[in-house]
Amino acid sequence: MSIERALVPLAIAIAAVALVVWLLLTNDVFLGPWLLAFLVFGHGWVHLMFAFPKPEGSGRYTGVSEYPLDFGRSWLIRRAGLEASLVRTIGIALMVVVFGLSALAALATLGILVPADWWARLMIGSAVASTVMLVLFFSPSLVLGFAINALMVALVISDSWT
Repeated sequence: MSIERALVPLAIAIAAVALVVWLLLTNDVFLGPWLLAFLVFGHGWVHLMFAFPKPEGSGRYTGVSEYPLDFGRSWLIRRAGLEASLVRTIGIALMVVVFGLSALAALATLGILVPADWWARLMIGSAVASTVMLVLFFSPSLVLGFAINALMVALVISDSWT
């Protein structure tokens, strides 16, 4: 099965969750901001998986020839000829930035410790940093990350909830 086909059910689930979150937020349901904060934090947390090595005994990934969460398979090494250690350093810095901005955006979503006024900038910053990271360490398995980033930006731009 191709990676594109394998991602279809996950893409449908992401679209459904995004719709539910948007409906909860626009209808001012108490659970909406909490669910959004959880999802934004989770999105940032997924980026931390780049720091962990490929699981042992995991075999081949369906439709993927390489483990997708590996700094060492970046096109910056293969095509641009950069040193693997430099690329890893760039990746770790981006990973920390994405996670930090996501965590702060989640807190701003709830108005806890971080001013709610910062929410839009933190969401956009997190999405942009994540997109840069996904471009530099692209794998077809991670394509849904671009969609999640676009949804984060769309929520901010729509101004349907703040």
